Amino acid sequence: MPLRTLFTIALRNLLKAGRRTFLLMVAIASVTVLLVMMMALTEGIRTSVVHSATVLVSGHINVAGFYKATPSDMEPIVLDAPEIKKIVEENVPNLTSVVDRTQGIARVISATDTIQTLLMGVDISEETAFREVVRLAPESAYKEGGSDEILGDITQLGEPNTALIFASQARSLGVGVGDPLTVRAQTLEGVANTADVTVIAIAEDIGLLSTFALFLPKETLRTLYQFNATTTGMVMGYLKNPNDASDALGAARIALQEAGFEVMDHSDRPFFAKFQQVRGEDWTGQKLDLTTWQDQISFLNLILTAINTVSFFLIVVLGVIIGVGMINTMLMSVRERTGEIGTLRAMGMPRGHILVLFMLEAMVLGFAAATLGGLVGAAAATALDAAQIHIPVEAVQAILLSDTLHMSVAADQAILAVIAITLFSGFAAFWPSLKAARMQPVDAIRHAD
Repeated sequence: MPLRTLFTIALRNLLKAGRRTFLLMVAIASVTVLLVMMMALTEGIRTSVVHSATVLVSGHINVAGFYKATPSDMEPIVLDAPEIKKIVEENVPNLTSVVDRTQGIARVISATDTIQTLLMGVDISEETAFREVVRLAPESAYKEGGSDEILGDITQLGEPNTALIFASQARSLGVGVGDPLTVRAQTLEGVANTADVTVIAIAEDIGLLSTFALFLPKETLRTLYQFNATTTGMVMGYLKNPNDASDALGAARIALQEAGFEVMDHSDRPFFAKFQQVRGEDWTGQKLDLTTWQDQISFLNLILTAINTVSFFLIVVLGVIIGVGMINTMLMSVRERTGEIGTLRAMGMPRGHILVLFMLEAMVLGFAAATLGGLVGAAAATALDAAQIHIPVEAVQAILLSDTLHMSVAADQAILAVIAITLFSGFAAFWPSLKAARMQPVDAIRHAD
């Protein structure tokens, strides 16, 4: 019997059992809605975490380095930054931008307190992604009794001796927009140097990342550390597709080595975790350290792993729900249609066709319900993402690196969910279908009577 004929019979059987088909379709569609929304939430969290981290502390590919005047010295700086930046721009495919940031560790002093933090020098005019991720906080976020007014202007970070800090830092230091800070650091020559800066903006906290970074203009940081114009902390390249980071890093490595730069062997640890290792090595001069964004934010892998684990567990639970419902429904269908099965077998339909017929019913039902559920779930996730729902719990904000709920619907994931539920529906119906196929015609007809 042609598959098309079996498909037609399966479709008519589903339409005939209208109430049962409708109820099961609603159940499968509801589970699919939950599945697609959960996948959108997981993808949204992952995308948000990666995007925030790669804007604040890492590019998709990074060229940092160490300079040792003597074997016992170690400075985390990059010399010849303009040349390195040019090499990256010319040899790495699919780049969207290349920026460089000066970096250092310093003590930041206010009138009431002091903190030790990482300094990052930026050129705000070229850091478009930075301006998209960093949002200014209302005065009430860092000042008791403050208003909901947002003070400051992030574009003023382009002016000399200015600083952008986060709300948690502002609370620790007891400062607001317009207040002065003193930044105290040690230069490469071991001289203690200071810079007086003015807080021009206070940003909303972005989880863990906002607890250890403070942003200054690039030239202010160069003056503080007495760097020349060709010295920087890290060259950061951004790609159209972050998943191409490994290939892009390989291209950058080859190009830099061909240009005569000495490059360290790749290690999947972040740049700052290699200080002790380099300090103990016996060499002088400069060595470049190339890393991907996965290397630099490996400390966030625990968060992403936990999210993926929870997502997998929930998917398994939803799969069990679908499976149990499908098995029970198909067993009921086999019991109700025992006489029909006997008649079909008596008319000469092979057992294999009976098996395929019942599995086709389940898969057609699963596909129709999953498609409907997938569309509804995708629409709901898109609407929730557009609503920019605020996350009130600070602990959750710290984990997600955002105070807003993000959901990202990936078309391939939604299609995969529909296909998976369709196949799972057929698999769940296999045992009841096999039971129907094994019935003897005489026994089936007699049982029906």
